[in-house]
Amino acid sequence: MDALWYAIVSGMLAVYVVLDGFDFGAGILHRFVARTDEERRTVLAAIGPVWDGNETLLVASGGLLFLSFPKTYASAFSGFYMALMIVLWLLILRGIAIGFRSAQDNPLWREFWDTTFSLASALLAIVLGASLGNVVRGVPVGETGFFGIPLFTNFLTGKQPGIFDWYTILVGIFALCALASHGAFYLAWKTTGPVHVRSWVYARNAWLAVLPLWVLATAATVWVQPDIFKNLLARPWSLVFVLLMLGGFWGGFRFLNQQRELLAFLSSSAFLVGLVGATMTGNYPYWLRSTLDPAYSLTAANTAAESYGLRTALAWWIIGITLAVGYFTYLFRSIRGKVDPSAEGHG
Repeated sequence: MDALWYAIVSGMLAVYVVLDGFDFGAGILHRFVARTDEERRTVLAAIGPVWDGNETLLVASGGLLFLSFPKTYASAFSGFYMALMIVLWLLILRGIAIGFRSAQDNPLWREFWDTTFSLASALLAIVLGASLGNVVRGVPVGETGFFGIPLFTNFLTGKQPGIFDWYTILVGIFALCALASHGAFYLAWKTTGPVHVRSWVYARNAWLAVLPLWVLATAATVWVQPDIFKNLLARPWSLVFVLLMLGGFWGGFRFLNQQRELLAFLSSSAFLVGLVGATMTGNYPYWLRSTLDPAYSLTAANTAAESYGLRTALAWWIIGITLAVGYFTYLFRSIRGKVDPSAEGHG
């Protein structure tokens, strides 16, 4: 049962990366693909109906982690307290920027909030990417099952690393580029005119930049945590995620050249799902590896809730996820087609 819940929580995180990822990507590119106020309203109209709903998936993932692996939740949220506060404030700034930019018809006012929106989106991508890097690299979990970790130390990996070191920063930059290209694919699918044209250009450039960063991040992971790849090779079924990742990356280029907007966006979505899926599969059964002693690591087995609670929660999760899938299906069907920046309440 603990393995099933590990898969459920990891799957929820992968879906969050895909859905909120294009929001972050649109924010990162906000000031680049849109140069006039009308064009920036077009970008905001593209994500307006969905960005806040997408962010609830992060809360849902955290709730499921607390439900199924309470010891991991307690340790992670105390150890990563500073990083989580940064994420929280950046999410707040994004929401404020979207809501406040049109409060006054003043160019300086709108420029300030547009810049805030872009910077907050870019920093969120880096911080969340670095968080995944911390999960892969490991953290100084002690005998008590808890740890404290500063934002940075000497930027080297080791027994007492910081949240940011050379490896996690590399993963963060890779995440920034991957989500920027994902957002560009989404904007190319949902917009018309100059924003559409520029989105295609940025999608191509960012997708090209993803490749060397992906190779570098993979090589760094082999150096920092080779067990990830040993576990993948020992579990042949996990190659599904690797193939999904490779196929999604190839599909991005293919459908870019063919200008098939929806298929290009779905390809980048497949790439992200495969990437997160392969990472978490290779990391199983660990949630948080201890850099001090492997015996102190927090795993799916030693931090899971009681089996009765997990079985009961599974029944309620099936009901909840069915309702959520129905809601998102209805939402995306209701906003299908290109966006209208003049629509009330969006942008």
